[in-house]
Amino acid sequence: MEYEFLGKSDLKVTKIGLGTWQFGSEFWGWGKDFAEQDAVEAIKISLEKGVNWIDTAEAYGNGFSEDLIGRVLGEKRKDVIIATKVSGSHAKHQDVIAACEGSLKRLRTDYIDLYQFHWPNLYVPVEETMTVIEDLVKQGKVKYIGVSNFPVPLVKEAQKALKESFIVSNQVRYNLVSREIDKEILPYCLSSNISIIAYSPIAQGLLTGKYTHNKKPDDSLRKDAPLFREPNYSQIIKFVELLTDFAEKIGKKPTQVALRWLIEKKGVVAIPGAKNKKQAEENVSAMGWKLDEEILKKLDEESKKIKITYINE
Repeated sequence: MEYEFLGKSDLKVTKIGLGTWQFGSEFWGWGKDFAEQDAVEAIKISLEKGVNWIDTAEAYGNGFSEDLIGRVLGEKRKDVIIATKVSGSHAKHQDVIAACEGSLKRLRTDYIDLYQFHWPNLYVPVEETMTVIEDLVKQGKVKYIGVSNFPVPLVKEAQKALKESFIVSNQVRYNLVSREIDKEILPYCLSSNISIIAYSPIAQGLLTGKYTHNKKPDDSLRKDAPLFREPNYSQIIKFVELLTDFAEKIGKKPTQVALRWLIEKKGVVAIPGAKNKKQAEENVSAMGWKLDEEILKKLDEESKKIKITYINE
């Protein structure tokens, strides 16, 4: 098993965690493609295979994700690192307190290992939110503080607002075809001993190899998402063909190679989602081996050529 400490904390997490945005979310096909028992099995097999942390948020499934995790963990909670998030819409003082209490109740715990500010709120000073979260640390309800979707200036501002605590992680979108953080966020965070938690590490399923030029997802979340629109989609599918070739040559799945590319980076951990036991097992199997340097280099070079457009032009 492979581990990494989150920033300057003593949270020693496996390089692959379990992301749970999909639990309870109709956008991901909840109730249609998978349901509660599938989610329960995904959690259980992840833990059985060695994963020691789960990432969730109060916003995921409107609290359902946290509630499910709390029910499944039960007495095993002490053996699992839990990361959750306060929504950007709950940035004000009393809202942060209420949000934390709600998360603690749903998770059936009296402390949160990593409490992350989910999205910046442009109408509430980040100092107000950070000050409250630091108070929660002093009260023992939160162990460590993280941010999510924060650009460098806001990371600096958030850290400045903390008197005794420190930011240990920044959770951002990062994968082979979404590499926007390479320019500023990644180098700054690594130089500041702030870990990167990569969400959407397989690009909403695009890097699994199951989609082609003629086969696209039809769920409401992905069919109109930027990566699935042109000119992005054609570029990505061409790259995925290369990714799939490499995976076949070394006896791995495209998902595992894509995750491996991420977690071989120091300071980066990934939280792929899983809808069922099979997907969870595949994700965990990205640990415990190394990618050939030549493949790493080729993936890096070719992925940099992809130019993603996030708005219609």
